[in-house]
Amino acid sequence: MKHDRRWGKGITLGVAAVLALTACSGGSQGTAGKPGEGKGGDGGSTNLKIMWWGPDTRHKATLAALDIYSKQKPSIKFTPEYLAWDGYWSKLTTLAASKSMTDVLQMDGAYIQDYASRGTLEDLSDIDLKGIVDPKIIENSKINGKLYGIPLGHNGQGMAFNKTDLEAAGIMLPAKNWTWDDYFEFAKEGRAKLPKGKYPIGDGSNIWDNYQYYQTAKGKGPIMVDGKKFNLNKELWYEYQNRFAQFRKDGTVPPPDVTKAFVDNDPKGDSMASGAVMTKGVTVASVAVMEQLMPGKVGLTTMPTGPSGGGWAQSTLFLSVSSTSKYKKEAKEFIRWFITDKEAGKALGTSRGIPINNEIYKELEPSLQPTDLMSRKLLDTVIEKALPFYPAPTGWSEWVQAYQAEMEAVWFGKKSLDDAYKTIETMGKEIEAKLGGK
Repeated sequence: MKHDRRWGKGITLGVAAVLALTACSGGSQGTAGKPGEGKGGDGGSTNLKIMWWGPDTRHKATLAALDIYSKQKPSIKFTPEYLAWDGYWSKLTTLAASKSMTDVLQMDGAYIQDYASRGTLEDLSDIDLKGIVDPKIIENSKINGKLYGIPLGHNGQGMAFNKTDLEAAGIMLPAKNWTWDDYFEFAKEGRAKLPKGKYPIGDGSNIWDNYQYYQTAKGKGPIMVDGKKFNLNKELWYEYQNRFAQFRKDGTVPPPDVTKAFVDNDPKGDSMASGAVMTKGVTVASVAVMEQLMPGKVGLTTMPTGPSGGGWAQSTLFLSVSSTSKYKKEAKEFIRWFITDKEAGKALGTSRGIPINNEIYKELEPSLQPTDLMSRKLLDTVIEKALPFYPAPTGWSEWVQAYQAEMEAVWFGKKSLDDAYKTIETMGKEIEAKLGGK
């Protein structure tokens, strides 16, 4: 499965950040039955344990859908558990180790490959999705030819911009499918026309996948190929980093201390909502937040593109079934219902983004809020040139952290760019060897 999703602190809001909103957790709530209850498919009561993460709006919507299912099918009861992002993955790690994962569980594109490779997820390829999910989406969601999660919503990466302030400054607005050269020229024009304290673009050169957008757009592939092989293009990396070094020098991007102080989604601290930076990376799942913070001022475009395209568009949120579940048949039937039932669709709304089933979306569209319509607009904008989603696979977290630390050392003059590259490259090759990528 191919993946990626952020655009850096100060210019990016990754999907993970959106989903990591503070939320309560619960054990037996809503339609909960007793754990272990029932005999499965023999006519007795079946209890399905289900687990997900997200904000309170998602919790309430999901509980409502579970109630609908139990009313439609009285033999099925649920034990729901819902947590915030960090708590979810911490608990799931423990459950996976003890082979006691819930029957049905929410999965993220950044982690599904890891859980599938450990044998903890059931192959769902036998669920009939014809006419429900686009075959291309299904194919992109497969891991080694098998489907370990049913996609729930559309997602993708694009860029938001402050059209009000840009127009006031007489700066040409970013165009759909603009190139990296267009992006850099936009930055230069913005620096010349914007007042002091305002910047055309942010500095995300300290975040690994911000550079990866550049490398993949240029046709050189992701930095981690198949989760094992290290693939950092030295020539492009220096080209990109030297460009931003010059931007820091001439004030095209905010100073490092200002960039470090930005707080995503905070009305006063967010890089774009505060009025400091004119552009910011957003996802289909997160763009509504910017519209709420800056009503009527947000314009949308693609990520800068290259010969291979730019940004990404792919489902990143799934429902999976535990390989140790005693009720696999019932779990699969429920998941298919979850994305096809119109009553469930109304209850779930856009709590997991734009519904993957277009028939459900059409039912919802007339009643959607402007912020929800903004999400669809971004998806329609980015889909043409979008690349696959490339996350940092399991085993690369230490490298990801080191990349940021090294580049911030460069920012503040504590290291040379050459020394930072040597550290980043050496660690990458060491991890590659450890993971057997050679």
